[in-house]
Amino acid sequence: MRKWIHFPRQQGTISRQAHADFPEQGIYEREVGRSGFFGPATHFHHRHAPTGWSDWQGPLRPRLFDLNKLNENNAESPWDAAEILHNAHCRYRLWHCRQNMTELVRNADGDELLFIHCGQGELYCDYGHLSVRDGDYIVLPRSTLWRLEPSEPMTILMIEATNDSYQLPEKGIVGPHAVFDAAMLDTPVIDQAFLDQQDENQWQVKVKRHNQVSTITFPYNPLDAIGWHGDLCVVRINWRDIRPLMSHRYHLPPSAHTTFVANRFVVCTFVPRPIESDPGALRVPFYHSNDDYDEVLFYHAGDFFSRDNIDAGMVSFHPAGFTHGPHPKAFEAGLQHKKTFTDEVAVMLDTRDALEIGAAATEVEDSEYINSWKSK
Repeated sequence: MRKWIHFPRQQGTISRQAHADFPEQGIYEREVGRSGFFGPATHFHHRHAPTGWSDWQGPLRPRLFDLNKLNENNAESPWDAAEILHNAHCRYRLWHCRQNMTELVRNADGDELLFIHCGQGELYCDYGHLSVRDGDYIVLPRSTLWRLEPSEPMTILMIEATNDSYQLPEKGIVGPHAVFDAAMLDTPVIDQAFLDQQDENQWQVKVKRHNQVSTITFPYNPLDAIGWHGDLCVVRINWRDIRPLMSHRYHLPPSAHTTFVANRFVVCTFVPRPIESDPGALRVPFYHSNDDYDEVLFYHAGDFFSRDNIDAGMVSFHPAGFTHGPHPKAFEAGLQHKKTFTDEVAVMLDTRDALEIGAAATEVEDSEYINSWKSK
């Protein structure tokens, strides 16, 4: 048994409430926390922005990858997708699916989460047929057979829970129907389209295990189910179906927007919402040092109100070990309450274990991102 040291103290000039009612103008709040936003935390008040560095040397630094610049390889298989980030518990890839998959795939390494960044099409899997579109999350349980037939070219963010599974977060006192009701989760159906794709032709299955691919050949289409029953299944939810937790008086931490949970990381979704309106409330993400997690943000759509010069299809990577937060212009705009509504849509990955950068990501990195916090 163990427990955090817990003896709350205070020193100097402070606010009684975190993220609100600062004791004087022109100060900056910094949260230092453990276990993401779930552990003990201390809030500092500084006279200078915690991101006000004038120089930075060494490998630890904030990074920005423009995935729009990745070379198109027209990979037929998702196992050929460009790897952006990875560790022992997670693989983070981007895949362009431009044409019908002529082979089935199976991930024997863990559950796969697909986020459809753009495009639409038809998913065929062990459980049946499901139409998918931009903004969809699709959870594919480990070892599910599947393939896609795009009706529009698809760009897909893939997040593998290596040797793990995806579950829903515990929603606590707000109840199980908050954020999205489980009734909103769509599942595949055994419909006529699914039955029509069954045939007696030769099919191959590309199985990924230990990040190596094996090929199994069948003299028929193994997606030949005529029915199923149970509570393990492919599920889909679109970001448009998410109703975010909000407070007009308090800027909620990213953990309030958790969509899926694995043992060593979480996936959160930021969707359009009103910005805090209380005069004393912080209106942009607070500066924070969550030194137990690496933070990755994929920008899907909208105006990203806490960042400058960010476009859809980019990925920011803030590894543990330094304080980060909004860019200077965004922080100033928040003080002036220039916006009353944020229309951004973004997918956040927070990993308990350090992430390694894939070769593909290094080719599309913005080396000047580190300087974007400097005051102009």
